[in-house]
Amino acid sequence: MEEWRITKNEAGRRLDRFLAEKKNWPRSFFMKALRTNKIKVNRKKEDPAYRLVEGDRVTSFVLAKEKKPSPAVDILYEDRWILAVNKPAGLLSLDVTGKEEDTLLNRVNGVLRSRGEPPAYPVHRIDFNTSGILLFAKDKEAGQILDRMIKERKIKKSYLCVVRGSLRPPAGRLENQIFKDARKNRVYVTEEPVKGSRTAVTDYRTLVERGGLSLVECRLLTGRTHQIRSQMAHAGHPLLGDDKYGSKEWNRRMGERRQLLCSYQVTFAFGQEAGPLAGLSGKTIEMDHIPFVDRYFKGTRLP
Repeated sequence: MEEWRITKNEAGRRLDRFLAEKKNWPRSFFMKALRTNKIKVNRKKEDPAYRLVEGDRVTSFVLAKEKKPSPAVDILYEDRWILAVNKPAGLLSLDVTGKEEDTLLNRVNGVLRSRGEPPAYPVHRIDFNTSGILLFAKDKEAGQILDRMIKERKIKKSYLCVVRGSLRPPAGRLENQIFKDARKNRVYVTEEPVKGSRTAVTDYRTLVERGGLSLVECRLLTGRTHQIRSQMAHAGHPLLGDDKYGSKEWNRRMGERRQLLCSYQVTFAFGQEAGPLAGLSGKTIEMDHIPFVDRYFKGTRLP
């Protein structure tokens, strides 16, 4: 058991932030401790947003555990303002429920904590089974700028995917209407607008064809849920490994359980309007090694 008596200088702070500083716990960990009554204030359970009062007694009944080494984080780029990190397929970007401890957010902040630096946070997300570049902001100002640049389409994201068959034409544009069924967590593609649909536009080009598969580069002009996966399936070329929009039977026959999709390149297409981030103008961050490319298209050089 550990106990802290809140001082005058600590009064007014949120309970969750107080614990984060005192224990350096991942957010998911202390959220679970709060839910399970292992953290109490004046012997009572309190909300994470509870504002501490001078004289409060914060008690932790969390047993000390032997620290496990943090999984490696593949940092592709870092400066004063941002981090660009390679998210592996099969790892959550973050978990707002606090139930999952191992997320890319927690891994990144574990690295930053070990350096004595404040936490960062992602400014966008990548699907659980998709890999690739995820951008993190190191402070509020950088986060607001990146968020604005993403909304203004001044941060260009390119993906690589493996699809079934040969696209004809081998390069072009997919433009459809997409509407989301939140209950089923999937989207549907139509040619004509329907209630609740939004326009989705993807430029694509085939890089190489081999063994009934195509390696395709996709550039998003809009950012809809499951955009590449659903549009490619609608065009008759589902992603290998994508059970939701493709063929589970074919995927298992090929030995794949996750969609072969990677956000492999990010380009900052902004200028002075990005303020302190203007130094990133024109910069491209990209991955030089993608396992599924080596697996199916060995010897192929990325664009």
